[in-house]
Amino acid sequence: KTDSSSYQFWGPDGNVAIDLIDGNLNTYSVHFPTAGWYLWPATGVAFGVRTAVTVKIAYASWRKHLAQQQDESWLTAGPLFDIIVDPEGAISKMHLPHFISLQLDEVDISWFQVAHFTDEGMVLEQPAQVEPFYAVLENPTFTLRGMLLRLFSGTHLSVPITSTTLLYYHLHPEDIKFHVYLIPSDSLLTKAIDEEEARFHGVRLQTSPPLEPLNFGSRYILSGSAHLEIVNQELKLSYRSPEEIQPFSKVYAGQMKEPIHLEITDKRLGNLVWETLVKPVDLHVGDALASPTFSGAAFVKEHYRQLQARMWCLGGVLDDLQDREVLSEDEKELVEQEQTRQKKNKTLLSLVEKKGDQALELLYWSLSTRDPYLMSYLRQAGLSLTR
Repeated sequence: KTDSSSYQFWGPDGNVAIDLIDGNLNTYSVHFPTAGWYLWPATGVAFGVRTAVTVKIAYASWRKHLAQQQDESWLTAGPLFDIIVDPEGAISKMHLPHFISLQLDEVDISWFQVAHFTDEGMVLEQPAQVEPFYAVLENPTFTLRGMLLRLFSGTHLSVPITSTTLLYYHLHPEDIKFHVYLIPSDSLLTKAIDEEEARFHGVRLQTSPPLEPLNFGSRYILSGSAHLEIVNQELKLSYRSPEEIQPFSKVYAGQMKEPIHLEITDKRLGNLVWETLVKPVDLHVGDALASPTFSGAAFVKEHYRQLQARMWCLGGVLDDLQDREVLSEDEKELVEQEQTRQKKNKTLLSLVEKKGDQALELLYWSLSTRDPYLMSYLRQAGLSLTR
């Protein structure tokens, strides 16, 4: 398992690295050196490029930008991006992801609109083409507020969408706990939930998504093996902005000596829409992470090379370590003077490692706070390698 899609575009001459400018604001920058087609697999965003161009991309909040819109006939249909292009006019075509299902022919593509947010408010445009999972924009213009695919429909409950089921486990000495989420297939929502779960050492298990489209606004029931205790069995498939707390079901499984079965059914129709089987062996590799004796210092040492290659939020980490007297002002400047991100990472890791395990623990704490998505990935990658 790799994270190549998380920080890379696939381009005509190979992969193009993405720079994380601000982890808290989810702001990224990428430079496309030549004309061609570039795809960001982690999000579904793609650009047709006429010439060399720099693109700045930030995730934005629908709740914030729709606060002044009083039209209930519009349905959020995918993530919202704030995109700035330099030079302007260098992008000939763009693919904008959406999670509306087209396979059942229940959605009229004329309902799809592209929303631009300007100082004057929301402007709507018809996309040039709508395909499963994305809409095509030709010769797009970009505003500071960003743009997103929007779906017009007067019957929200009948709108079929592609969805994702996320399953996390938390190990405790007496009771193993699971969190189950049912959400639209939106990369930003998944990222936000991964980060929130990582803060509490939740580990995501690999599961299949629902095989058939589910209905937006419908309610679904989580059930499972007889001995399980389930809190909040009913899940409503709806969209909440990534900065909001996402609803989930909590499942208590005791000491988990036997496999458990989980399933989700449509509340109204009663048909099965998702199921999975979890065996004790799936969880044992995570004991060290959930144990009170888990060592952040050991984690940093184990993932030394990956951290050297992938650490992004250096500014905040350096501030944290200086505030806690792990690094002096001179040592902080020594890191900042390096010419490349990888060299900065290498210098930082070397300086902290020489100061001992307590310093490494503080580095682990800072990284978990500043870049929980990276730390969650490293934990899951470690589990995959162990398996």
